[in-house]
Amino acid sequence: MSGPAVLLVGIDAGCLPVLDRLSADGHVPNVDALRDRGVSAPLESQVPPWTPSAWPSLYTGVNPGKHGVYGFTGYDGYDYHVVDRDDVRARAIWDILGAHDRSSVVVNVPVTYPPDEIDGAVVPGFIGPEDPACHPPGLLDDVREAIGAYRVYPEYTRGESGLSDDAKLAEYCALARMRGEAFRYLCDRVDPAFGFVQFQRTDTVFHEFDGRWDLVERIYAATDDEIGRIVDACDPDVTMLVSDHGIGRYEGEQIHVNTLLESAGYLETTRGGRGMPSWNPIRSRLRRGNAAKQRRLTATERVAAGLARVGLTAHLVSRMLQALRIDGIVTRYLPDGVSRTGAEQVDFPASQAYMRARVELGVRLNVADREPDGTVDRDEYDAVRREIITMLRDVETPAGDPAFDRVVPREAVFDGPHLEDAPDVVVEPRDYDHFLSAEPSTEPFRPNRTPWNHKRPGLFVAAGDVDTTASVADPHLLDVAPTVLAAMDVPYDDRMDGRVLDLAADPGSRDYGPYESADGRADPAAVEDRLADLGYMQ
Repeated sequence: MSGPAVLLVGIDAGCLPVLDRLSADGHVPNVDALRDRGVSAPLESQVPPWTPSAWPSLYTGVNPGKHGVYGFTGYDGYDYHVVDRDDVRARAIWDILGAHDRSSVVVNVPVTYPPDEIDGAVVPGFIGPEDPACHPPGLLDDVREAIGAYRVYPEYTRGESGLSDDAKLAEYCALARMRGEAFRYLCDRVDPAFGFVQFQRTDTVFHEFDGRWDLVERIYAATDDEIGRIVDACDPDVTMLVSDHGIGRYEGEQIHVNTLLESAGYLETTRGGRGMPSWNPIRSRLRRGNAAKQRRLTATERVAAGLARVGLTAHLVSRMLQALRIDGIVTRYLPDGVSRTGAEQVDFPASQAYMRARVELGVRLNVADREPDGTVDRDEYDAVRREIITMLRDVETPAGDPAFDRVVPREAVFDGPHLEDAPDVVVEPRDYDHFLSAEPSTEPFRPNRTPWNHKRPGLFVAAGDVDTTASVADPHLLDVAPTVLAAMDVPYDDRMDGRVLDLAADPGSRDYGPYESADGRADPAAVEDRLADLGYMQ
């Protein structure tokens, strides 16, 4: 089998504390072998350290201010859509390699739908729909004919009560096997110079099963087995293992940021309406193969919103159903969005500031001439933002400790043509030990319902034809793209924010010109003074 010169393997949420524990019990021998013959270090993730923004940062080498994606959703005023590759306004590793006549195979990498038209093959992954369009057209049919079934998402719905955890993990492991088989088939077919395959369930096992360790062991062992098969079959010159962020226990509070803003007089709430982005209905739509960016209220949700405005909320209905002892029967058939539609929501037009989505880790101001119904005049912007920063910096947990590690203006974290789409204030929880929520609540602090979640230190491993004696001190997510290109002796884009790690010789950078989308249209922001374009869900 032919294989890539450089193999990049993504392990979502992979991190050394998790792998060290798995290694001690012998569950990841192939990852251990790569670490033993190479170099490894914690890979510092970006802010925000979440999949939809971090993987594009990794594969483009630029911060969200340059590529434009800050979370699962992008915004047009107060409306939102699910992000995809068209929202990533920056050149990927495989685009640069194509300019040097180097082919690529890219399998299951998040935020690659719709696929780029490249020299090689792309099978999109997470946040794309089930049965995604691939490149070249018809590729998914070829993959299925060659290896059998291929799916992006599990065949079951999360929370499905009729399926055991054992059966769900069997589906997790089947998905890992599909990634490996598809990648090996495409490498044999394309003979690429570069290969990139990503495994997603290593992250979701923590979210769906609250970090239950026997289940973590099973999906990591299955992933490790596929990594070993890929390395053996492809025999790459260089293998790199990377992650978009780490994972760990959250021992702190659930902090309702919008409730803090409401208590300080910056935010108003309402009942009815669309409310905050929610991953549950979006995930269900993607599993059904629905790639539509726009989510509109269903007829049932519109009725629920109308009833909420006259006081008949989902909470009140729930109490009535409980009294009648039929709540379980009704909710089994109730659309997911109905309870949210009838609940208390942020009144975006009436507020001065709000957290749009928790994974953005920030507060957005409702600025006049920027938002449709802005309430903060441009000449008041700096003063209001300073007030909010001061207020949040002073917030303490019920135990009397600072709630946040960092509360800073967005320009202290991001830079680039899409800075205007970022939250105006970046808010990082203390030690990433508190869960930030955008849901309005009666209290700013509540017991945390999420025992495992994202941490910034991830994973970097490099083995093969690299300088394994070199220091790989403090590698950053943004260093991966230029280092991959350097390992292939290809100049990296001078717009990249990362550096070439010392394990590869630096080939220098060059200007590849303004980024152009897959359809050939130049990004207006890149041409016109690099101005704005984009910006999760609860």
